[in-house]
Amino acid sequence: MASLPDGPGDGTRSGTLRFEVLGPLRVLRAGTELDLGYPQARTLLGVLVVWPGRTVRTGTIVDVLWPGRPPVSARNAVRRHVGTLRRLLEPGLPPRSPGRRLLGRTGGYLLEAAADEADLLRFRAFSRRGMRAAATARPEQAVRHFVSALRLWRGPVVADLPGPVRAHPHFAAVDREVLRTARMAADAALLCGRADQVLPSLRRAVALNPLDEPLLARLILSLAACGLQADALAAYEDARRGLAAQLGAAPGAELAAAHARVLRQQIRPARHRLPTVPPSPARPFVRPAQLPPDLPVFIGRGRELAALDRLLGGAPVGSPPGSRSDGASARATPDALGDADASTGARPASAVLISGPAGVGKTALAVHWAHRVTDRFPDGRLHLELGGSALDQAALEPAEALRRLLAALGAPARDLHAGVTALAARYRGALAGRRLLVLLDDAACLGQIRPLLPEVPGCLTVVTSRGGSTGPGAVTAGTGAAGETGAEEATGATGPTGPTTPAVAVAPATATVSDPAGPAGHLGLPPPLERAAAGLRTLRLGLPSAEDARELLARRIGAARLAAEPEAVTEILRRCGRLPSALALVAARAATRRDFPLAALAADLAEDTGP
Repeated sequence: MASLPDGPGDGTRSGTLRFEVLGPLRVLRAGTELDLGYPQARTLLGVLVVWPGRTVRTGTIVDVLWPGRPPVSARNAVRRHVGTLRRLLEPGLPPRSPGRRLLGRTGGYLLEAAADEADLLRFRAFSRRGMRAAATARPEQAVRHFVSALRLWRGPVVADLPGPVRAHPHFAAVDREVLRTARMAADAALLCGRADQVLPSLRRAVALNPLDEPLLARLILSLAACGLQADALAAYEDARRGLAAQLGAAPGAELAAAHARVLRQQIRPARHRLPTVPPSPARPFVRPAQLPPDLPVFIGRGRELAALDRLLGGAPVGSPPGSRSDGASARATPDALGDADASTGARPASAVLISGPAGVGKTALAVHWAHRVTDRFPDGRLHLELGGSALDQAALEPAEALRRLLAALGAPARDLHAGVTALAARYRGALAGRRLLVLLDDAACLGQIRPLLPEVPGCLTVVTSRGGSTGPGAVTAGTGAAGETGAEEATGATGPTGPTTPAVAVAPATATVSDPAGPAGHLGLPPPLERAAAGLRTLRLGLPSAEDARELLARRIGAARLAAEPEAVTEILRRCGRLPSALALVAARAATRRDFPLAALAADLAEDTGP
């Protein structure tokens, strides 16, 4: 086995893969973060990375990826995601080759990682050394090893995955492992007068687990040992109030005993009142690369793409220099995101809201455009699912959304436990001086996204949300077919699809999908949104044209089949309402049954939808 590096910055070799789960999930190759693709592929990799070198049963993977009721095709989807991850981890791997990283085993899969490639393996190795030292009455050495382990800890395990996923016992067990190490570190430090060395990690652990009484007791004792008597008593009072408010309970025996020892000044003082452990080496600047993969086929939407291009102050992407799609000269450069319009005095666009009904292709348009303009945002691309249309869980709270965005930008966990206002200020500070693109998918209401719109020059936030509301924060229901991921809800979508759920919308609209307010394809700024965020523009997305809808089918199932049954194609387009997601479902079915007439498919749709 490879030797264990002495700290989080050691062991980096050119081309080496690094797997990080003690915080946001990251995979780095030679210091560059890899784009892990669709959320389910990220989650699958997270499942395997938290137990590297051990087989994880396929049933466990399915339970994590689809909490509640998995689809019938779940195991096939797992196999597809495994193939995608294999090609990501081992570029150039021949098709269907298992490679040497992500291996199939009887009943499950296994990730191979060396001791210096996975932060969790290094954490466990340091923790084991600390336990051996503590068991042999060497508390000072134990503290050194425990602190080395805790320096690798950047926050909750796989902090950027959705809450319901992280709550699965597979991940919760690792969180408990970290807390156990923090408690053992405190015990050893209090024995040898080194409480100052573990105090920063204890503060972070308590911030994440404010009702863990054994942890709280050790924090109080460590504060007192560092000469912070007033802080220790204040921490006890905070804990007492929290337990009463959250659990309706008084402090237990261990916490009450720690409080009594502080009052009686029975704590052995630390040898040093200031931390003596060298600070963790500065992490290299990691540019986030979180965009979902672009669709292999994207049809139409030229007017909408050109409107989005003009947000950057220049010609549509791919146009000759100095040209603009509206015929005017391009007076601005990509830096126009930070400049006001001199002719009108209008605030420059810092965010755009793409709204429209379920299945019309909002996410696909956003993802496709984001990939077109990645060179305009050299400092990285962030992506976050806000869960506005999720049926089985609440939409992401603004504070939690800010925590995930900040964690992806490298903010330490100890800085992520303030309220929304402080987190929003910290987010603005983290973006200042950078050029980043942020994609917020499936917003619930304006109140959810308002704190996430920092209006920082050089950065752009793209938000998607279902249309049909009558004002900021209004709630409206809608139904339709959508994809396994939001990026497949699109014109030209080629991925697998599944059901969606009623949504909450934010963009004011008074017309139907076929007659969108605005009109569709033009950037606007409705007065209620103008009052809420001066830099926010809206793009109302309508149905694709009949020609684009027909082209989508042709690209998926072949132009010859469409030409052979033109009447059936017309009926399919009518029954699907030209919704890209519905057409993608039909095309997927037709593509798997080459001998199945399109007329029979149209007849099936007629039975399902009625006259």
